[in-house]
Amino acid sequence: MQTQCNSDQVEFQGFGRRKVQAAFDGGQISSDGGVLLLRDVDRRFGITRRFAGCFTDYRREGLIEHTLPQLIKQRVYGITLGYEDLNDHDDLMHDPLLGVVVGKRDPEGHDRRRSCDRGKALASSSTLNRLELTPADADVESRYKKIVYHPEQIEDVLITLFLDSYESAPKEIVLDFDATDDPLHGDQEGRFYHGYYHCYCYLPLYVTCGDRVLVSKLRTADKDASSGATEVLAHLVERIRERWPKVRIVVRADSGFAREELMKWCEGNEAANVFYVLGLAKNSRLLKKIGKELVEARELYEETQEAARIFTNFVYRTLKTWSCSRRVIAKAEHLAKGSNPRFIVTNLPDDYATPKGLYEDVYCARGDMENRIKEQQLDLFADRTSTGTMRANQLRLWFSTIAYALISTMRRVALKGTRLAKATCGTIRVRLLKIGAQISISVRRFLVRLASACPYQDVFIQAWRNLEQLPLRC
Repeated sequence: MQTQCNSDQVEFQGFGRRKVQAAFDGGQISSDGGVLLLRDVDRRFGITRRFAGCFTDYRREGLIEHTLPQLIKQRVYGITLGYEDLNDHDDLMHDPLLGVVVGKRDPEGHDRRRSCDRGKALASSSTLNRLELTPADADVESRYKKIVYHPEQIEDVLITLFLDSYESAPKEIVLDFDATDDPLHGDQEGRFYHGYYHCYCYLPLYVTCGDRVLVSKLRTADKDASSGATEVLAHLVERIRERWPKVRIVVRADSGFAREELMKWCEGNEAANVFYVLGLAKNSRLLKKIGKELVEARELYEETQEAARIFTNFVYRTLKTWSCSRRVIAKAEHLAKGSNPRFIVTNLPDDYATPKGLYEDVYCARGDMENRIKEQQLDLFADRTSTGTMRANQLRLWFSTIAYALISTMRRVALKGTRLAKATCGTIRVRLLKIGAQISISVRRFLVRLASACPYQDVFIQAWRNLEQLPLRC
């Protein structure tokens, strides 16, 4: 049935003799009651506070209504809550609950300086946009855009957040490297066509360890997938060694990273406990090496009509690109659709794992990294790189990464032992953050009445209890 509506009220199909009417006149009601948990995670781990420390604010203090930490929180919390566009904040600026969690002493905006701003406690989209568009050389003399971010500091903060997420030094960490496409639909700086992805895009580099993200680096698409990976790894190893001098570091990636420079660097640091396990693209010489195993796998499949796998390893060297011979693990597999050989190259010692274990248990586990990338791109809008400059788009990518750090910390710490302990960022948002909440504000308190029908009340309460048991880390 077609709805009937005017500027104040909409009417839907009735229920019996009773009308069903709706209007946006409920008062101070927010759809994001679960952001209170997110704020508590942030307060205890200092994620946005550390991120805000990577900016220099040249604005005149006496004229500021929105402090730098408040702007950072508003932007990052907005992403976690599902508000991908800056324009969304032109409506969110009226939300008193978001004002409370961002740290506004006047969350209803009664005391704003200009009469046209009263009732709007938070920053508008144009104010937030200055975070992204401030050039690197801005200073106190600049007219409007005066908040400069420092890339090296942000990169170090992501590593520090990773290191601080462990209570004690692990024996081994696996650093997953991967590149992905970030399609572009405008004329952004650094726009190139990528033949593999068949589109104009950026080619960001990600480095993860488990569910933690250590690197999210925006790159142009006219580069090899491994471009800059060696420099990134060297910096990561240096920072990790400062905290954990004895931890074994294993670099894991697909065949796009099986490059001489990266492998040679790891081999030169074997004494420092740095190793690699990388995919290796098949070629005629490699296939010839496992000809016997491929025949055995085919015969076994024909006998059992089930997938057959045979693993072996050998020493191999390319004709031109490698400086030395290296150990290659081969999987000779035969499926219903035919032969399916796969190869990996590694400098891990022979006693680390069997060829089968090294391929199936170590290398194949890298597929989970793609879930981390999907969470950032699909759930937290890491591909929303629609501004004109690479610098601004890099900051947008980092906003999404910091938002991911918040939710993944909540998942790992607050949701431990609950039914959302392994949920994706998108599921956590829908189940736990998007809770209807009525806000009452008085001189003595902010009272938030969450929806009584919320089916995840038990998870919310347990998450709060888990957080209450933790000490403040900052």
